Amino acid sequence: MQLSEIMYKQAIQRLQDYRHMYDYEKRLSTFSDWPFTENCNCTPENMAKTGFIHRPSENEPDVVCCFFCLTELEGWEPDDNPWTEHSKRSSTCGFLNLSGSVNDLTVEAFLRLEADRIKCFYADDRVFSTLVLYSVDEARKATTKRLLEYFSNQHHCSIDLESEL
Repeated sequence: MQLSEIMYKQAIQRLQDYRHMYDYEKRLSTFSDWPFTENCNCTPENMAKTGFIHRPSENEPDVVCCFFCLTELEGWEPDDNPWTEHSKRSSTCGFLNLSGSVNDLTVEAFLRLEADRIKCFYADDRVFSTLVLYSVDEARKATTKRLLEYFSNQHHCSIDLESEL
């Protein structure tokens, strides 16, 4: 499997995994190793209420990502307000701008919200977007090659396939 295929599959998996993060408890469960738990604004509960999930790395134990708009933040201080920090960097986040609970949405409103989340993912995940374009280009080349081979066989002629792609 090529690196691009692996990255593509990881990006798809991330998109699929995040669809479950509308659930507050699922977001909260990602904060098991969160460094701020008491006597601060950025508790796991407050982070999860704001749409964040915990995505620590070896060097950055306090990295969070909004499951909806993909805004990533790190370098948290105990007095940082998750809502304020999120809205400063992504004032148009659909999840942040909900007027009520996700559970109170109609099916139609939820589907519109989910469509907006997917649009955010495609727009902001440059790796994913690049891989999709690469995948489409590879599919176009393969289809073109098959058509040229078919034409060549049907008309008993020779075509330099590499120069045509």
